[in-house]
Amino acid sequence: MVSKRLKQIYDQVDLSKEYSISDAISLVKKNANTKFDESIDIAFNLNVDPKYQDQMIREIVKLPEGLGKSVRVAVIAKSDKHDEAKKAGADLVGDDDLVAKIKAGNTDFDFCIATPDMMPKVGQLGKVLGPKGLMPNPKLGSVTNDVAAAVDNAKKGQVEIKADKYGIIHTSVGRASFDEKKLKNNFDTVYSTIKSSKPSGVKGTYIKKLSLGSTMGPSVGVSLLSLVEQK
Repeated sequence: MVSKRLKQIYDQVDLSKEYSISDAISLVKKNANTKFDESIDIAFNLNVDPKYQDQMIREIVKLPEGLGKSVRVAVIAKSDKHDEAKKAGADLVGDDDLVAKIKAGNTDFDFCIATPDMMPKVGQLGKVLGPKGLMPNPKLGSVTNDVAAAVDNAKKGQVEIKADKYGIIHTSVGRASFDEKKLKNNFDTVYSTIKSSKPSGVKGTYIKKLSLGSTMGPSVGVSLLSLVEQK
């Protein structure tokens, strides 16, 4: 059964229409009217098959306007890096003790950073961290000796974009409390990253479909032609 709130929203939204990104942001933001600060999310349907190595997409994007939420960061490093990590704002810091806690199922964090010398032990956590998308990866900047910079980037609004097995990338571009300009800035950053990450193995149309929505609201289609025209 559709609630009264959702019925009112559906009366204002044409689900068969594709909107310009500016109109889509305005419409989704207007209808994100629950009592909590809803996440504004985008979904890209790409013409990729990630089971092939030359069609995988996995990048870290630093959102210029941040995520608008608190990000819990764990740092796995030897004791000489603990103070540096804590001063940078890490929420969980440790070495063997933290590895043991994570192995036991403690994954109360959103981002995990490790120093290279701890990776042999972190490698044992693949079955715990991997399915949650939390496994540190040198290509994504989460395996590094510069833990202060890595923690700072994660705290300020860093998201991972990764195509799932269906070729869909789903990520947040902020919160409903953001103004439209901030949401557009974050969107532009994610969009340009995905465009520039087009795999060499992709032939023909790359981005098949794009939609924008909020946590408790419907998603609306975004016109790909309007994105080309705005450039």
